[in-house]
Parts: sequence; C-alpha cells; structure tokens
Amino acid sequence: MNPSDAKPDFRRHGFLLFAVVLLDMIGFGIVIPILPFLSPRLGASDFDIAMIIASYAICAGVAGPWWGKLSDHIGRKPVLMICTTGAALAYLLLASAQSLTMIFVARAFAGLMAGNFGVASAMMADITPPADRARGMGMIGASFGLGLVLGPVLGGLLSGPEGSFVVPCLTAAVMSVLAVIAAWFFLPESHHRDKSQSRTRDSKLSLWTVLRGTQSRLLMLQYVWHTASVSAATYLFPLWVYALLNWSAREVGIVFGVQGALMALTQGLLMGPLVKLLGELRLLRVCVSAFFVGLLLAVFADGAVSMVGSVLVALTGATLCMPVLNSFASQRAIPELRGRMMGATSAAAAWGRVLGPLLAGALLTVGGFRLAWSLPLGMVALYWLWAFSRWPKRPVPIFDPHIKS
Repeated sequence: MNPSDAKPDFRRHGFLLFAVVLLDMIGFGIVIPILPFLSPRLGASDFDIAMIIASYAICAGVAGPWWGKLSDHIGRKPVLMICTTGAALAYLLLASAQSLTMIFVARAFAGLMAGNFGVASAMMADITPPADRARGMGMIGASFGLGLVLGPVLGGLLSGPEGSFVVPCLTAAVMSVLAVIAAWFFLPESHHRDKSQSRTRDSKLSLWTVLRGTQSRLLMLQYVWHTASVSAATYLFPLWVYALLNWSAREVGIVFGVQGALMALTQGLLMGPLVKLLGELRLLRVCVSAFFVGLLLAVFADGAVSMVGSVLVALTGATLCMPVLNSFASQRAIPELRGRMMGATSAAAAWGRVLGPLLAGALLTVGGFRLAWSLPLGMVALYWLWAFSRWPKRPVPIFDPHIKS
C-alpha cells in the first residue's frame, strides 16, 4: 500500500490537494496566451479560434460526469492521476501540432481528460466536515485562480519575443507530470467505498435519477447560469475596452491578473471567515447580488473607471458564489455518489462556458455592447431569483440507492 493512502485530514491533505491542483492549473494556464497566436500560423480564422475554445468546453461537458462516476468506483486519487496524465499528453500533442486539425484534436482530447475540477471538489468534500465545506471548496477555487494568474504569465515569458509555442507547451506537460508525481507520493485516497455495498445498482443509476433523487436539477442550472455569465463577461471585456478605450492586450492582461489575484485571495483566505460570519446561504445571496449589480453597472458604463470597476465587482461576486454552490452540491448525495454529483456540476459549468460566449457574440453582432451585456445580466437575474427563493434552503432528502423505497 502506498504510504499516502493513510486516512486524510482536512488541514494537511486539503493543502496537498490544493498544491496538486495548482501545479495542474499552472500547466493549463501556460497555454492560454499562446493559443490565439499558435492557431493563425496554421491557417485558423477568428471563427476557428472560437471553435477551438468551444471544442475543449464541449468535450469537458461530455466527459465530466463520467470521470465523477469513475471516481466513485475506483477512488478519487487514480482518476486525478489519469486526468492529469491525459493533460500532459494533450500538451505534447499541442507542442507537435503541424496542422489546424492537430490543434483541434489536442484541445478536444484535453477537454475529454478535464475531469480534475469535479473530482478534486469531490475529494475535498470527502475530507472536510460540513461546517468547513465552503472553506475547503474555496481552497480548490483559489488553486484555480492562482493557476490562471501564474500560468499565463509563465506562458507569455516562455514564448519569448518570437512567440514560440513549443517551449510553453512542453513546460505545461512537465507541470502536469509533476502534479501526477506529487499526487502519487503525497496525496491520500479520500474515498474508501464500502465493499459490502453493491456496485451494480449504483452503476445502473442514470445521472438524471441522481439529480432528481437529491433535488439538484435546479442547482445544476445555476452552474450553467453562473459560468455562462462569467464566460460572457470575460469574452466581452477585451472587445469592449478595445472598442471604447483602444486598450491593448497588455491592459487587458493587467485587469485579468488583478481579478485572478482577487479570486485567489477571496477564496483562499476570506471564504472561511465569511461563512462563519454570514452562513453559506446568506453569503451566496450577498455574492449573487454583487454579481448582478456589477453586470448592471456594465450595461451603462462608458468610461475606464466604470467599465473596469463594474467587471471587477461582478467577477469578485461570482468568485465567492462558486465555493458555496459546490458545498451545497457536495452535501446532497451520499459519499458513494459524490463523485458523480461533482462531475455533474463540472459538466454543467462546462456547458455554460460554451453557451455564454456564443450567445454574447451573437447579441454583440446584432445590437452592440449594451445588448450583449444584457445577456449575462439576465442570466444572473435568474440566478438571483433562485438564491432568494425557497429552493436553496429546502431540506434535502437522504438519497441512498441501497435503500429500497
């Protein structure tokens, strides 16, 4: 038995999980600044670049529930290692790409292997008591935030003045391999399935049955609204400030870097104290309200301060919503089904990342920025109505497929 398979505890192994996910996310972030420049060299149009981005999200949406289900059967740790190894192979494919088709293949394969967020969230839920659940989910969010700050910076530096993409892709692969090694030696398995329980009935349960049994169908919809709105905002902002302020990629990068740092700070350090002060539901309502107010300001913003300020307010509110949503989801299923539940949240979020930019782009083409910003505003309005309804605070039944009704 690997020594890392000892029983996990929240403080020590929560930090180890944070470190493993951070290594993986730095690798993911490294390729972000090079994709828009790599693809045109191989004949890609602007539409092709959008489709390359969408191909990753679509494949992640399809594969997410399956990875979660697999982690319920064979454990969280091996699935994390499989997905991270797959990410390393995808980066190697990208480094060797000599055609546009190879870029599509590499990014689609990366999406199919993108099960880490859901499985890491399930692992964090396994090792955290309910009172610390949102704080633990905040640590996972912080690792993603830091990865998306450090990765693009490293990718930009490694690409050099000539914009080379081979070295950044190879470095991303190395970061993923390091994450696999760290997981193998230091990360314990958190999900120890009771061998006396039958796996047959679990495997036959459809995802829809699990969501219905845990009363989570509306909750999954909030993941779609959330990530669609965030993705629409991050898609619109660079185009917006370029058109109205004539900003370049440098200014946009600074704003997103500041936002990534805020994401890491708020989720990593403030989530625990805020939950203790307000409680999970009240914190969610405050943050969704901030998300809504920021987008409302964006609809009417017309200067640098108001434009940047509105987006920072909106995305900071959104940042603090996600750990609470993940805490809600993780508590709605027994441990034997938790991976499938968190895989479903990851898939719902992936489909939101497909939906948001596509709809925002269509509205931008039809009616300009004010109409385009109304899309995420409308989605967050639905999100807000759900947060203030009776649904989030309804008692959730204990859904155990091993107990016959």
